[in-house]
Amino acid sequence: MSTTTKIPQGMHTVTPHLICDGAAEAIEFYKQAFGAVELSRMLSPEGKVMHASIRIGDSVIMLNDETPQWESYGPKHLKGSPVTIHLYVEDADAVFAQAVKAGAKATMPPEDMFWGDRYGKVEDPFGHQWSIGTHVRDVAPEEMQKAVEQMCA
Repeated sequence: MSTTTKIPQGMHTVTPHLICDGAAEAIEFYKQAFGAVELSRMLSPEGKVMHASIRIGDSVIMLNDETPQWESYGPKHLKGSPVTIHLYVEDADAVFAQAVKAGAKATMPPEDMFWGDRYGKVEDPFGHQWSIGTHVRDVAPEEMQKAVEQMCA
């Protein structure tokens, strides 16, 4: 009988895997911007990042360099991405400012939102979109729905 766990220790059911044009630089950016800790890095014979993993808070993110022969491209090559990575933190304003200082582009300054979060958005230097939030108040579903209806009216 195997004692191997089906989901490795420290991993979650869903794990983002980012493709970056410059994965080594992305790892350094994520360390500065979000306090990431590098967990692993495997390089190709050419020195490209074939696979790496970092931890931000309690979550792991995998990443690698673009690999054209596998049709694996990052958001800059693809002219954007429909995906936003959401980061819950203790202080959205501080993390937002830290990310911008590290080189992220501010796309939405933090503000209090109708769903109860302090929330802002940045684009990292590799084209990935990040939302940064701190839950500041509990809001009933009915109150959220009313706010959406008023906002869309």
